[in-house]
Amino acid sequence: MADSALSIRTIDQADLPEFEKVFSWSFLDEPAGEQRWMRVLELDRAHAIFDGDEMVGTGGILTRELTVPGGAQVPVGAVTVVGVKPGHRRRGVASLLMKTQLHAMHEAGEPIGILWASEGAIYRRFGYGELASSLSMMKMPTRMPFHPGVSVSDARIRQVTREEAMPFMREVHDRVRRARIGWLSRVDGTWENHLADAESDRDGLSAYRYCLHPQGYVVFRVKHEWDNSGPQNELHVRELVCETEQAYVDLYRFLLDVDLATGISYFTNTDDPIVHMVDNPRKVRQELADALWLRIVDVERALPLRRYQSDVDSVIEVADSLCPWNSGRWRLTVKSGEALVTRTDDSADVSLDVAALGSAYLGGVRLSVLRRAHRVVEHTAGHVDALSLAFLGEHEPHCPEVF
Repeated sequence: MADSALSIRTIDQADLPEFEKVFSWSFLDEPAGEQRWMRVLELDRAHAIFDGDEMVGTGGILTRELTVPGGAQVPVGAVTVVGVKPGHRRRGVASLLMKTQLHAMHEAGEPIGILWASEGAIYRRFGYGELASSLSMMKMPTRMPFHPGVSVSDARIRQVTREEAMPFMREVHDRVRRARIGWLSRVDGTWENHLADAESDRDGLSAYRYCLHPQGYVVFRVKHEWDNSGPQNELHVRELVCETEQAYVDLYRFLLDVDLATGISYFTNTDDPIVHMVDNPRKVRQELADALWLRIVDVERALPLRRYQSDVDSVIEVADSLCPWNSGRWRLTVKSGEALVTRTDDSADVSLDVAALGSAYLGGVRLSVLRRAHRVVEHTAGHVDALSLAFLGEHEPHCPEVF
């Protein structure tokens, strides 16, 4: 139930201690002073919600770029530090924040919003769509051979310090992310967050190891464990970034052959080829979960920004209660991969809400699956299947960092 006494505004430096406290309490944590997420917080895009004079909610938007199918770099609002103070839940705090953020993104010219969801049931009602099971915890034993068709090069892989690795990793990542659907741009603060390495960040594991290949790199920690049979150490990979397929092969072979290690654990994309490279894929275990959630803030701008896999001409009726400029019927016409989107009064071929459209936008969820889930309605036979094919990407979407 909405509380009419609620108000919202952007914060300034003086608000940060209370902002940090409210956010920490909302996640059942204790305030710890300067936290790493505060390094990237953009004060002019961070909002606090008040009940009278009491701060009861928090939220921020980070200015990033997202790679979409076809390789375009699209400006997005990356929603972060969303929290509601215990005792103020279900009183309209999150609703006020979400509406304010969406309108702010629209005014800033960001056609897409993205976030990671602490709970899967929260964000669909605000128009965010889950990108299928786009995150996988992959676990595999070391020493596994590749199948005979895989050749490892003699490229040297060097373990170096963080300071030595950073300039190279920044360059490689910026080139690779432009071709990887779902990857984000990074600035200084986001690098610091993603590779935060204080003792409190390690969860009992080692400091990060940085290993460089001429065309890629891998960053991992070691979970140290020994028993009476010998070492049972496990490598926890933070990220593996490669400019070439050969670098990918070489770096995986390097990880599989690390002395005194018996296993590898890695959050990766669901179509990671390693499953098909090893000679016994059954030994590679995958656990699937939802990952990035995407929100179409401006349908007219967002749909033409990506490329499509096939021609299509369909009228799509979109329902969007929070962004009324999206609601209505849109004709999506695709020729040779490029889309034209126009408003129309023609009868709809397909109807859906903006969350379903967000799920399909990067190609990770087929509209045909959403139709079977009763989240898409087909009015003209064949159009859902045609749109499903058109919306596919070059590979499965994947976002390797939490923000």
